Amino acid sequence: MSKFRLAHLGLVMAAIGFTAAAPLAGLAPAAYAADTVRAEVGKPLQDAQKLLSGGKAKDALNKLKEADAVGNKTEFEKYQIERVRAAAAATAGDNATAIKAFETLIASGRLSAAEKPKFTEGLAGMYLRAKDYSKAISTMQQVLKDNPNNTQMQQLLTQTYFQSGKYAEAAAAIKSGKQTEESLQMLANIQLKQNDKAGYVQTLEKLAGSYPKASYWADLLNRVQGKPDFSRTLGLDVMRLKLALGQLTKPSEYMEMAQLALQAGNAPEAIKIIDQGYKKGALGTGTDAARHQRLKDLANKTLADSTANQATQEAEMIKEKDADGLFNMGYALVAAGKADKGIPLMDQAMKFGTARRPEEMKLHYGIALFNAGKKQQAISALKAVNGKSGEADLARYWTLYINNPNIS
Repeated sequence: MSKFRLAHLGLVMAAIGFTAAAPLAGLAPAAYAADTVRAEVGKPLQDAQKLLSGGKAKDALNKLKEADAVGNKTEFEKYQIERVRAAAAATAGDNATAIKAFETLIASGRLSAAEKPKFTEGLAGMYLRAKDYSKAISTMQQVLKDNPNNTQMQQLLTQTYFQSGKYAEAAAAIKSGKQTEESLQMLANIQLKQNDKAGYVQTLEKLAGSYPKASYWADLLNRVQGKPDFSRTLGLDVMRLKLALGQLTKPSEYMEMAQLALQAGNAPEAIKIIDQGYKKGALGTGTDAARHQRLKDLANKTLADSTANQATQEAEMIKEKDADGLFNMGYALVAAGKADKGIPLMDQAMKFGTARRPEEMKLHYGIALFNAGKKQQAISALKAVNGKSGEADLARYWTLYINNPNIS
């Protein structure tokens, strides 16, 4: 996944109310006794207002030319003309004319305290439509200065930073504000553009943890496996998480995972994997159905043999302080539904202190606890996993999954 889909800026503007004509109700009442409009100005103004109300915005703009032509207009007359012009231009889609009218009205000092923020927001939206990003940004910043709690304007400002190529500013705004799925998608895109691989993965983890989707998880697992220091011995653990996430679909994937489980001494897990493959229709059909059956037979035979020799093997491993062997036996027992027997063996094995890969063992311990239904203990165990070869990454991802397993 190289890019996330972001909402179109125009849709965002519409969603949060950036219809430029919205603040304009028409002619304003006089604030002072001296605020009067002469008939030669008032008549074309009223006519323009009627045309606008009748859906004839362009005709209204033309009618205003008659008012513009009157000489020696007072400041109030000019203000009233601009109010109608702003509404007509915005309705007619004449962005350039609307911008000038809005600028004039805001600078006039005649807008009420309730109106001014609405006009300023409308002007920001028009700058944005004109792709005048510099003015759009400065206007949005002014809105936020006056009202820091305007979350909709903050959202639009962040999108404007992104659209105008101000990636550092966009990233800073996202990190300091309330993070939504859309804002995290934007941050991930920024990090890709800046080749910030570590930052991208961190953002992807937040997306997978808070908004679990198959696409986020697939990208996350592909990236962790692509790390240069990722241990090949963790291949089965990646597939374990993929299986939990419902991301195993191909017959070859089920076959490979079952074989890896057998190699790890976990026949019960291999049988579960094979059974799930059959249930999903990935195994037991097609030209390789006989191979699938042979693997199933092998897993069942391996389980029977290990069960028959379990007591002898367990005693030998304890005597030799074989941490890896005893731990794997315990893990297999948990997979077989015998957690009451398996987990104590795993605990005993870890105390030997002779494991070849202790951090990997801690990871498996956390997964086993989760599979045994011990959620909180599993999370605590996974938090204790360190290691620089992918163990800590997978422990963190298992924690994300455990806390929010509903994948869409």
